[in-house]
Amino acid sequence: MSQATADPRLIAARHAPKRRMRLSWSDPAFRAIVWQVVIVGIVAAIAWYLISNTSENLAARHIATGFAFLDRVAGIPIGESMIPYNPAVNTYGRALLIGVLNTLQVAVIGIVLATILGTLIGIGRLSKNWLLAKLTAFYVEVLRDIPLLLQLLFWYTILQGLPVPRQALHIGNAFFLTNRGMRVPLLEWQPAHTWALLAFAIGVIGTILWNKRATRQQEATGRRPATWPVALGLLVGLPVVVWAILGAPFTLDLPALKGFNFQGGGTVSPEYFALLVGLVTYTASYIAEIVRSGIQAIPKGQWEAAEALGLRPAAVLRQVILPQALRVIIPPMTSQYLNLTKNSSLAIAIGFQDVVSIANTTLNQTGQAIEGIAYIMAVYLTISLSISLFMNWYNARIALVER
Repeated sequence: MSQATADPRLIAARHAPKRRMRLSWSDPAFRAIVWQVVIVGIVAAIAWYLISNTSENLAARHIATGFAFLDRVAGIPIGESMIPYNPAVNTYGRALLIGVLNTLQVAVIGIVLATILGTLIGIGRLSKNWLLAKLTAFYVEVLRDIPLLLQLLFWYTILQGLPVPRQALHIGNAFFLTNRGMRVPLLEWQPAHTWALLAFAIGVIGTILWNKRATRQQEATGRRPATWPVALGLLVGLPVVVWAILGAPFTLDLPALKGFNFQGGGTVSPEYFALLVGLVTYTASYIAEIVRSGIQAIPKGQWEAAEALGLRPAAVLRQVILPQALRVIIPPMTSQYLNLTKNSSLAIAIGFQDVVSIANTTLNQTGQAIEGIAYIMAVYLTISLSISLFMNWYNARIALVER
């Protein structure tokens, strides 16, 4: 709409001079600034009182403050670590870093698995199959009503009741399940694998670029070039070619029973397995309801229109319904991802050494309680804000844009 045809009142309001703020309590702008200054002053005063009072009490009890303890030798035994660790040599800083990595390991894998399981259960609740719909409804109602801590203790007790290593449950000579955890084959990593992984990352980037090019061509000509051959070549062919050129090494470190326990391979501890299963099954029950409500929020006419075009129900759900339902699903799904991450702190109840467990041991040994609690808070705040930022970005990306 041009300025000539616009409402004259809107044009006059746009070009009217701005009213100056008056130093009077009757002026709303002045009142707003005063209240903001007062509130900021109150918050600053409270913070100053807490900090000064804490400093005086610590000084009176001759308790040192600061994070210098991070450079001291830890001496904390840690059963699981993603990076090398020696309690007789490494510092508290490295021990706390291992705690953060263990927490991230649970959170990232848990979010992925809970999303997959929750989505399947949510879709199952809407199934026309009576038995499947009732079973998924039973799953949701039961797991949502049992406290998470009790579920973690339940899974941990079940795993502790498994056979000893000499009587391990096994699949062939590769996978062994005992009361000491699960033993799995482990690939002996070599430089060729690193280069193949780099080639796969390049393939992912190339696939994304090709998909964008195909979308632009479809918008311009109405025809979309096939993307799956290119994706197959970049994601599978390119890494395999690089791996083959560098010698195609492939050696598995298989677990073997030696003495009273297994040696070799990789280990999934009972504590980690119980924590992961408990968090995934519990969070998935909430995600399932989010997915179910998101699908039901889409008008029934969308189903009918897609079916009228000859699409099968699975294709309708995948290509028509779920892309629209994501706009309803994503905001509450973010809260469940945050809940799963924060609930991972219950790992201390079953002996898994996450950041809370290691920080608690650290502050008990060093007496740096304030620093230890601050470290835990900073870690969870950083992880939560990172999840929120990513999900908000994705939500904005899929949101409808008014034109």
